[in-house]
Amino acid sequence: MRLESVVPLIPAELVAALDHSCGIRTDTDLLFSGSSLDIIKKLPPGTVTLSDLEKFTELVAEQASVPGHRGDEILAGSRQISEKHSQASCGVKELDDLVGGFGDSRVFEISGAKGSGKTALALQIVIQGLLADADSCALWIDISGDFSAEKTAQLVRHFDLAVSDKVLERLQVSLGFNIEAVHDVLEALRNSLSSSRTVGPAVQWIVIDSITPLLLPSLSAVSSQGHAMMTTFMRRLRELAQTFGITIMVINGTSAAAPFNQSSAFASTNRKPALGPSFTFMTDCTLWLSKMKDMLDSEGPFSVHVAEVFRSRATRSRTWCTFQIRHGVLSSTTLDL
Repeated sequence: MRLESVVPLIPAELVAALDHSCGIRTDTDLLFSGSSLDIIKKLPPGTVTLSDLEKFTELVAEQASVPGHRGDEILAGSRQISEKHSQASCGVKELDDLVGGFGDSRVFEISGAKGSGKTALALQIVIQGLLADADSCALWIDISGDFSAEKTAQLVRHFDLAVSDKVLERLQVSLGFNIEAVHDVLEALRNSLSSSRTVGPAVQWIVIDSITPLLLPSLSAVSSQGHAMMTTFMRRLRELAQTFGITIMVINGTSAAAPFNQSSAFASTNRKPALGPSFTFMTDCTLWLSKMKDMLDSEGPFSVHVAEVFRSRATRSRTWCTFQIRHGVLSSTTLDL
């Protein structure tokens, strides 16, 4: 949570001083950057008293804490959202069945090695959702600058040439090269969704491609600050999904898993999702993709892939299915591994 979002609970002048003198911009920075005495020593004299700084820190901690909800309210809200997203699909029945559909205000982690189909899957889910619901739009947060407008346009034309331009108008792309920029994008989205003056299609899909370079540089074996930052960020995504009925997909890289990944149903899997073992518990479903082989038939080249559920709150873990990708389009396959 950005400190500027809690103004005027804490003075704007103090927020500016914390940023300029201490590099403190978020609640995580303030709560884990040392004691109030350590922080006040870095501030210009007369900025704030020690007692006031401690009071403001308590206010920030209170704002950042998870609010309580009654069980019947959560149940009623989840039923409404489930009805709204009951038809959320990627267009491949086997994949939909594997995770119980790509809706219900969940946060999905899509992980796998380069070329496994992570971005292709997320893009197809978004396009299918936009085609199915003309009153929805999607937000794609591009971390590495690799988003291809041309490939996206080709995919939309493949599914429905007649409405391709209208669908692309409802796909918003934002660049977020660091965690502060992404926080700004999410805060602007929250403000927009919370405003009663907002008209037009509402955001129902968010994709972060990829989350690995966003969080990995902050993680350290000797400091908990990076892990706290990751936890705060993922908690914010979950709260955003549940409050506004949004499906969020975070694309994650990989790290080594010697001699093999015990979460996988295949002994040949020697990689695992990046960002550490606790990250998988910060999402509702961890979907692992892997490319098995390249093929060629009368229609041209295509590749066969495996999708595997490592962990899910809605379906069984250690289950899997196959699919194929041809010209960037995912479809069912009858080929055996």
